[in-house]
Amino acid sequence: MVGTQHRANALTPAACVAVDWSGALTTVRARLWLAEARTNGLVRVECGYTRKELVDELIECARRDPRLVVGLGFAFAFPLWFQEQLGLRTAREQWLHVAREGEDWLARCPAPFWGRPLFRKPHFPAHHSEWRATESEHPPVGGIGPKSVFQIGGAGSVGTGSLRGMPQLARLQDAGFAIWPFDRPRLPLVVEIYPRYLSGAVDKSNGAARALYLEAHLASEPRALLEQAASCEDAFDAAVSAVSMQRFARDFARLARARRSAVERREGRIWVPLRDPLFERWLRTGAQARISGPAPRPPAAPR
Repeated sequence: MVGTQHRANALTPAACVAVDWSGALTTVRARLWLAEARTNGLVRVECGYTRKELVDELIECARRDPRLVVGLGFAFAFPLWFQEQLGLRTAREQWLHVAREGEDWLARCPAPFWGRPLFRKPHFPAHHSEWRATESEHPPVGGIGPKSVFQIGGAGSVGTGSLRGMPQLARLQDAGFAIWPFDRPRLPLVVEIYPRYLSGAVDKSNGAARALYLEAHLASEPRALLEQAASCEDAFDAAVSAVSMQRFARDFARLARARRSAVERREGRIWVPLRDPLFERWLRTGAQARISGPAPRPPAAPR
């Protein structure tokens, strides 16, 4: 029992930081949002960083207190078949390869990438899926699910942000962060998040819907931070994700007990809270039904 409690304490963070990532170039300081939550609630919701500056900030946060979990909103890896096609054997090899080739891929949009003007989605045969295993595990939330990492243009696309995010994972790993599930979990820890799995269904493009959601679910947070969170979709995603991560901070302890499959160690996995009645009630309370209809079934616990 003492050993079990020690492991739980060792992976229970004092702070959770969620980043709504962006692949933007000229508008990155306005699009890249960070939110931090502790046991007493939200402590900041802010933007103004470049990607390098934001990673510098995360490294500094971990230097001050390594009891930190960071959730980053982009795909950490490609489907396994694409990695093998490139001759990449580990996640780190993949991140370093993207650091060398990613900007060229974004400029030329070679298959299997698509989404830029005039570049249509290519045909994906059954054995070369556009999806990783983790993106197929959960039902869409309000009809919306994660986009393919190969989509680098169009509404909701995640590919550009992922190509400009993966090299930063190598920086964080070099600074002492464990990148889950590629590394054994320990603090400070980085996990991949999909904000809609943490918020449930809500029309994030509607400012009134964002404000109502925050009033229903985060009403006890500081008013100034709620106003920041309601100001745009990116701020909303960061704030709600940080609060949800902190709400289930003890959930990270189970990662040490969970088996990491060979595919997960190569493709990664989207982190979601362990399904429990409290999370279900949290999604269903207050104005949720008025904002977006019946709440979705919470995601199943990772195996």
